[in-house]
Amino acid sequence: MGPPRALVVRGWQPPASPYGPGHRGVDLAAPPGTPVRAAAGGRVSFAGPVAGRGVLSVTLPAPPGGVPLRFTYEPVRAVVARGAEVRAGQVVAVTTADAPSHCAGVCLHWGLRHGAAYLDPLSLLPPHLLRRAPSRLLPLG
Repeated sequence: MGPPRALVVRGWQPPASPYGPGHRGVDLAAPPGTPVRAAAGGRVSFAGPVAGRGVLSVTLPAPPGGVPLRFTYEPVRAVVARGAEVRAGQVVAVTTADAPSHCAGVCLHWGLRHGAAYLDPLSLLPPHLLRRAPSRLLPLG
């Protein structure tokens, strides 16, 4: 059995314009100390603080002549250094509560960029990770 599936507490809401309001990623329920695993294999392109919060970015290899994808995770404490090669599923950070977050509770903000464009990171997950079993009502007593 693999790691538990994270609960999405706030989904991706693309902005109408490059500088407009929106939510450029997804928020996953994650208390401080939760291991953060790389969504895909790539190279750590950034690991450090941004505006008082720890941020980790992993850049995936670009297709020939293409633009690479880049995942970001925050607020985290990186356990890998800038330049490190990571594989999908490898623990790359742990969540922190060191700085205020935009979440009502504690969460991991997971973002995805393709060049300058923000994308929904959930769009890259295999369908079996997005499906949930149907709810079942059980009799009382």
